[in-house]
Amino acid sequence: MWDVLAGFLVVWLIIAVGFALGRFRILGSDARIVMSRTAFFVASPCLLFLTISGSPIGEVIGPQFGVAAVSAFAALFLFLLVGRVLLPGRRFSEHMIAAQSASQVNGANLGFPIAAYVLGDIALAAPVVMFQLAIYMPLVVATLDQARHRETGAASVRPTTRLAVLRRVLQTVANPVIIGAMLGLLFSWQQWRFPGPVHESIELLAGAAIPLLLLSFGLSLVGSHPLDKAAGRRRDVLLAAGTKLIIHPVLAYLAAAFLFGLEGAMLFTAVVMASLPTAQNVLVTAVRYEAGEIIARDTVLITTVLGIPSMVAVALLMA
Repeated sequence: MWDVLAGFLVVWLIIAVGFALGRFRILGSDARIVMSRTAFFVASPCLLFLTISGSPIGEVIGPQFGVAAVSAFAALFLFLLVGRVLLPGRRFSEHMIAAQSASQVNGANLGFPIAAYVLGDIALAAPVVMFQLAIYMPLVVATLDQARHRETGAASVRPTTRLAVLRRVLQTVANPVIIGAMLGLLFSWQQWRFPGPVHESIELLAGAAIPLLLLSFGLSLVGSHPLDKAAGRRRDVLLAAGTKLIIHPVLAYLAAAFLFGLEGAMLFTAVVMASLPTAQNVLVTAVRYEAGEIIARDTVLITTVLGIPSMVAVALLMA
């Protein structure tokens, strides 16, 4: 458990550096946006490509992959349904960011160390990461692309022609997140590899993804007040955080035990992976699409703070 605490400490130290940079205005007022966009358009796609292309498809697409998919989509759609009743008047893009906050786990930054130190095998995090990078994120990003197009452009430019519809489809397919994930799947399937210098360049860029994500998150905390009533999104955050920390692990347990017949250590693995806090790149996505930034930031903060108690509770309940 001390190793898990050390993993969280590493994350919070980098977040603290980002907060200090913002608090003392060392990088200027646009630093957060620049970092977020760099992570979204460059570093994250490289990380997606390396992670997926370096993982044999046959080893990661199994029961744990299925549990991750069923529980994440179930949490997403459950939040969307409940939110329609409890959270009226929200734009769909904002509601989608909140649902993403309630269902996407921090598999890259925290999943691997927790798999290594708590579950005893770092490879146990690979199915969750593969699902999120190859399927979940591209689908969410594609949905947000279309939602933001309707919200910002439908009033003035209505896509009534085939050419306009084709243009929107091409814009979605050209999204860097989708390109990185799809290329990774292709290279993994065909066992291809870029020449040495190209591969090393991609590795260097991919290595910047997690620091940029965490620094950007730290910058976003400057002047922020979690669950600030004045922001008008307290209910959204509480519902998203509650879904992530409680409902998502319960859904994972039900899917693992009754749909996939897992038990013992494998059942515990499925629930622990679903108990991970909200991924920081949800905030990057929110900044990119200018929707739900407060919800994403506060949900990431709350679930990250409560992540260890949540996983300890899971361990005690399943002991």
